[in-house]
Amino acid sequence: MAEPCAQAPASARNEGAEPSGFTIEGAQIRARKPAPGLHIVATPIGNLEDVTLRALHALAGADRVYCEDTRITRRLLERYTITARLGIYDDHRGQKARAEIMRLVTSGASVVLVSDAGTPLISDPGFKLVREMRDAGLPVFVIPGASALTAAAAIAGLATDRLFFAGFLAPKRAARRRAICELAEMAATLVLYESPRRLAATLADLADILGPREAAIARELTKINEQVVRLPLDQLAERYAGKTVRGEIVILIAAAQPQA
Repeated sequence: MAEPCAQAPASARNEGAEPSGFTIEGAQIRARKPAPGLHIVATPIGNLEDVTLRALHALAGADRVYCEDTRITRRLLERYTITARLGIYDDHRGQKARAEIMRLVTSGASVVLVSDAGTPLISDPGFKLVREMRDAGLPVFVIPGASALTAAAAIAGLATDRLFFAGFLAPKRAARRRAICELAEMAATLVLYESPRRLAATLADLADILGPREAAIARELTKINEQVVRLPLDQLAERYAGKTVRGEIVILIAAAQPQA
C-alpha cells in the first residue's frame, strides 16, 4: 500500500523555484525545466539504468512529481540524486489530487506523473487525470520509455505484427474465464499482465479454454533474474501449478488459428 501523502521534506523545492539537477556516473547535470503542463513520464521496469535522459530532466526540473508510492519513486530519485517535491496520485482515490494537479497546471506549473514502474496509464493510474486535463484544454505531454508490454513482446519469440493487450484479468475465477472466452478468437498475440499469486490459477484457466496454444511467460524483465519460458499453454500450466513465483509477470499467447 502506498504511504499516505505527507508534507514535502525540507529539501524539496517549492513551485516556481529554479530547477535542480541530477547526477549520471558522477557527472552533475543541471536540469531543464519542463514546459507548463502535465508530463506523463515512463520510468524503469526493473533496471534503474533504463531511465531516459528526458525523464531525468523532467523529474529534476518539474515543480511537482506525482507517483503511486513515494517509497518506490524515491529509490529512482536517490539513484540520480534528484530532489523533488512528491505527491500521491491514485485513480480510485484521486479526485482531490486531480483537482490539485489541474490547479497547478492552470497556474503555469510543470507537473510530472509516474507509476511505480513502466509507462503510466498502461494498467496503471492516470486515465481519469489525463481525460479531465484534455477535456479542460490543459496541456499534456508524454516522455516515453520502458514498458513491460513492449519489452515482453520483443523477447518472447511470438508473432508481434498484431498484438492485443488485455491488461490484468479479473481476480475472481468466473469473471476471469468469461474474459478468456471473449479473447479466444482474437487473431492477434494476446498480452496479459498477472500477479505472482494468481499465475497458476490463470494459466490453468487459459489452458482449459484456449487449449495447447504456444505461449510464453516473461518475468523479472530487465532484472538479474530475467526469465522467459515459452511452451504450449497446457505445459506452462503444469509447470507453474502449485508454485510460488516472484516478480512482475507478462503472459503472451499465440493468436487463434483461422477456422478451416
